[in-house]
Amino acid sequence: MVRESIVASADHAFRRDRLLAWLALSAGAGLVLAIPFALRAGAEFFLPTTTALVIAIALVPLLEWMERRGLPSGLAALSCVLLFLTVANVAIASIVVPATDWFALLPSRIAQIRRNLSPLIDLYSAFERFIDQTMGAIMRSSASSARTVRVESPNSLFDLVATSAPHAIVQMVFATLVVYFFLSGWTRMRRRTITSRGSFSSAMTTARVIQEMVDRTSAYLATITLINMSLGVIVSLVLWFVGMPTPVMWGGLVAILNYIPYFGPVAAAGLLGVGGLMTFADLGYALVPAAMFVGLHLVEANLFTPLLVGRRLTINPLLILIALSFWSWVWGTTGALLAVPLLIIVKTILDAAGRPDIAGFLFAEGTFTNGPDDEDSTPSAPLGR
Repeated sequence: MVRESIVASADHAFRRDRLLAWLALSAGAGLVLAIPFALRAGAEFFLPTTTALVIAIALVPLLEWMERRGLPSGLAALSCVLLFLTVANVAIASIVVPATDWFALLPSRIAQIRRNLSPLIDLYSAFERFIDQTMGAIMRSSASSARTVRVESPNSLFDLVATSAPHAIVQMVFATLVVYFFLSGWTRMRRRTITSRGSFSSAMTTARVIQEMVDRTSAYLATITLINMSLGVIVSLVLWFVGMPTPVMWGGLVAILNYIPYFGPVAAAGLLGVGGLMTFADLGYALVPAAMFVGLHLVEANLFTPLLVGRRLTINPLLILIALSFWSWVWGTTGALLAVPLLIIVKTILDAAGRPDIAGFLFAEGTFTNGPDDEDSTPSAPLGR
């Protein structure tokens, strides 16, 4: 009887723990499903804040380097912010100013683009006529019940900038202040976080997680920035050699788009193709800029990036694609630029805290993996590619 009572009590406790774990898992799943919509709805706050935190984490090694040389935290943080703003403004100005000229030139070059693409246009002209005839028949049949809706849009690039600039300036000032205050209080915040742990092992684990998060994020961004800047310089030189106008702008655009894994280089090649069609009269020569970039990118992505990034900064390619899709849906192009750094930060924390083990929960083996001691056996690819 005593043994049966013990078994029944253990079974009851097991069922209770399973129920509590199931409730916790359901609540966590609901929270995970709700977070993307909250982030998207609150993009005006979450986007500049997240961007600022990622930039600040990437600047932490520079901050610590300045502090080791005797600079106060506030002055070191201010120096980091000013340096970043200077580099960012120079890079943006070298791209945006020539890009406005290209946008202004585009309407007058439509005829030249059509002439360059005339072989392809002739190839699909029959299909185009079929579509036009079909759509015309549909429109005629529904003309009696159709309503015309006029959508007002900015008449010029100046109107677009004028309507969005105040909001963008407020967000930039807010993000800059977040970066500064994060960096100025970084040393105290890290010391307080570590010393507030209840045990020495917990303090050491916290210190290790913080250091790994900073090291991985800053190492990735520094390495990829070096690679992208080098690629942008080479592309600029190649485009200058073939006679492409404003090669510095194209090199900077390539460098920025190359931060977006997989899709960024495709967009860069497409833009270079359009620029070539706008510039050169011959179709073969017009495609040279895009073809040269594709060749340079293949060499960079398959040789230099794996060599410089190495095995320490590798991650499952499926996770990169999922992160790109998720953050692009939430925050658009800026989200795509932040996807891999955010993935590194989340992965570092989960490696230390333990990852949710859904299979283990379902088969009564546990709810979390061991985390930092586990070896990732899934195929990996260099971060950012």
